[in-house]
Amino acid sequence: MIARLEGIIVHTTEKFLIIDVNGVGYKLFVTNEAITSILLGDHASFWVHTAVRENSIDLYGFKNTNEMSFFELLLDVSGIGPRSALSILTVAPIDTLKRAIATGDTSYLNKVSGIGKKTAEKIIVELRDKLQDYKNDADTPGALRDESDIIEALKSLGYSQNEARDSLKKVPSTTIGTNARIKEALQILGKR
Repeated sequence: MIARLEGIIVHTTEKFLIIDVNGVGYKLFVTNEAITSILLGDHASFWVHTAVRENSIDLYGFKNTNEMSFFELLLDVSGIGPRSALSILTVAPIDTLKRAIATGDTSYLNKVSGIGKKTAEKIIVELRDKLQDYKNDADTPGALRDESDIIEALKSLGYSQNEARDSLKKVPSTTIGTNARIKEALQILGKR
């Protein structure tokens, strides 16, 4: 099994990239955030989950082990495959997703194409106990609502859902309060 790759990015698309490792090109499916943060010719390293199926071997790349661990946790849910799990990772920061699952909030999961209400509820039922630490977070009650409000505010200013989500992921966790987080997200969007 391939666990980690390090090399030069030689090709990117909306869903995957190709990383050249000593003359061998590996196709890695990665999050949108990873693709937008990497340029052709960049030297990069990824933690890798190898998905072996009857008719294919696919590689899924992650910038850190936290992303990969959550991805693999999602794969434990019956009916969630690697592509769906990767799509879930692009919806919101991992801590937000964990809090949403721990508190039973299906709204984040319903944003993923192919995941309806029943599948979202199934994910929550199967993973809620594994994410108990997030249920007891002091900032949990308003945090999920605040992030949703921030995304809606940015969308109302003309930014796309993906732009709003990506900028919100880059807002430092030390920035507290909805207005402060919106201002920070707008600054991030202004630098593009």
